[in-house]
Amino acid sequence: MSTLAPLRLLREPSNASEGNHSNATVGAGGGWCQGLDIPNELFLALGLVSLVENLLVVAAILKNRNLHSPTYYFICCLAVSDMLVSISNLAEMLFMLLLEHGLLVMRPSIVRHMDSVIDTLICSSVVSSLSFLGVIAVDRYITIFYALRYHSIMTLQRAVVTMASVWLASTVSSAVLIAYYRSNTVLLCLIGFFLFMLVLMLVLYIHMFALARHHLHSISSQQKPPTAHRGGSLKGAVTLTILLGVFFICWGPFFFHLILIVTCPTNPFCTCFFSYFNLFLILIICNSVIDPLIYAFRSQELRRTLREVVTCSW
Repeated sequence: MSTLAPLRLLREPSNASEGNHSNATVGAGGGWCQGLDIPNELFLALGLVSLVENLLVVAAILKNRNLHSPTYYFICCLAVSDMLVSISNLAEMLFMLLLEHGLLVMRPSIVRHMDSVIDTLICSSVVSSLSFLGVIAVDRYITIFYALRYHSIMTLQRAVVTMASVWLASTVSSAVLIAYYRSNTVLLCLIGFFLFMLVLMLVLYIHMFALARHHLHSISSQQKPPTAHRGGSLKGAVTLTILLGVFFICWGPFFFHLILIVTCPTNPFCTCFFSYFNLFLILIICNSVIDPLIYAFRSQELRRTLREVVTCSW
């Protein structure tokens, strides 16, 4: 059964042959080149968990007027993106099941059209999810370094334009990806996009951490012993590690896979790495599960509203 089909199009290079794959399996170490057989049930379970989590985040933000600000709108868009990853994945699995068991009969042309629609939805939601991670990092940077001017810089109009631009760019780029997924130029653009987001988040969050550490050092220099400084620095370091660590672990393997497709498509060891593609997809779905825990549930106001939503205290 197909899961996350547009991403599976990138499972291996277009010029990789069955013979190359078998030679790689023998020549590069046999056992560990067999990859992982991940059941569809795991994709389904993670998708359902992500769907429920992100749906609760969206409901909480819509319910509480105190959360109607650009910062939480960006978090809401991230939740919608992650939710669409789950919905499109579940829809595709259901669509394929109905076709395989003969419960749904359609002409091949209609099946191809439906597949293209679902592919575009999955790709655009993945790209938009990655984009909003960068937008949230920029928003936090402005909040810290331009606190007094934040509301004049990040107006509601600019926030709406930013959100609309991300969704539009994600949809267009996804259509191009599906149409030209065998092109190395498209793959290089995807790789460049990921590296840009990685560097952007790395620079912004490290700069924010450095400022917070300097601020705590200034305060604690007037106190003895400076326990607040040590505790605050440790907390900031842990937060920074979680943010960047989760981003790199969940997205890094997939984009490293793309780099290998471009640089060494027929190398036996690279071909072995390709066999773990399902694991990389699982990590991407895990990111949709983890995002609410990092960006939404850490807010006390949102957690309070979430309890009201769960207990139906409207």
